Amino acid sequence: MPNYIGVDIGGTKTAVILGNDRGQTLKRNQFPTETHSGPESCIEKIIKNIHDFTQNTKIEAIGISCGGPLDPVAGRIQSPPNLPGWDEIPVVQILKKQVTCPVYLMNDANAGALAEWKFGAGQNTRHMIFLTFGTGLGAGLILNGRLYSGTNDLAGEVGHIRITATGPEGYGKAGSFEGYCSGPGLVRLAERRFPIAPKSSEPLRKMTGAHSPITAKMITDLALAGDPFCVSVVDECGHYFGRGLAILIDLFNPECIVVGSMGVRLGELLFRPARKEIEREALSLSARNCRLVPAQLGERIGDVAALCVALQAE
Repeated sequence: MPNYIGVDIGGTKTAVILGNDRGQTLKRNQFPTETHSGPESCIEKIIKNIHDFTQNTKIEAIGISCGGPLDPVAGRIQSPPNLPGWDEIPVVQILKKQVTCPVYLMNDANAGALAEWKFGAGQNTRHMIFLTFGTGLGAGLILNGRLYSGTNDLAGEVGHIRITATGPEGYGKAGSFEGYCSGPGLVRLAERRFPIAPKSSEPLRKMTGAHSPITAKMITDLALAGDPFCVSVVDECGHYFGRGLAILIDLFNPECIVVGSMGVRLGELLFRPARKEIEREALSLSARNCRLVPAQLGERIGDVAALCVALQAE
């Protein structure tokens, strides 16, 4: 069975994975990305792990999954917001000097779409949308049974869509889809209610204390525990999420929308209000033929996504 290496570069952690063409992980190592020290330290650790994993093992290809903007043709990472200092880094060229196999680079949303389409909730579909819904909101589009990345790899930047004329800012735009629907978006929705919130917000007040900031994890954990204030924040987020999804459903008429990160953690707390808004806003025939589901690969999605980038060598 052929072996591949996946490299998942994130803003907080980086993982190097040895796996096979079934998306199975054989070996894995993870370390902090340490963005304050620039790309050099991280790339050195990636190379070390690749050398460790490739001793006595033939590798068909290496795939790198990373948040954009990227130039996948030139193999460059181009200043992603969560990777300060990673400015025009020729990561593919750097790794190619260390190995004899092909090296590929892909936007993490596109890589996640391939992973869920090949091995997760989007299997056996021809038209699928994958949404990251984590630190940011991006989409990977599977259209007519193929990944669609656009003219210069910018297809699927749905977080930039303006949902309302004013509102929480995300992607540099007030009222944007990402401003409402992301981890930071949940925090913004909670913060704008918090000063005038009723006593239902007391558990969150106790967790934050005098100086601690509200976090998406706090909101998520309390909402899942049934805290009324946090449930209402998630419900509001779900309302705007459904409004954005209705646009995507009308545009692409997908069979399935798969949601990672917050979609996996919050499940029906997020999806229930979203479905109500989809029912109101989207074309009914399109909406009825589109499933809204959490990512099936769960915490493994980053690993499988990176391996799927390498599988382009097949």
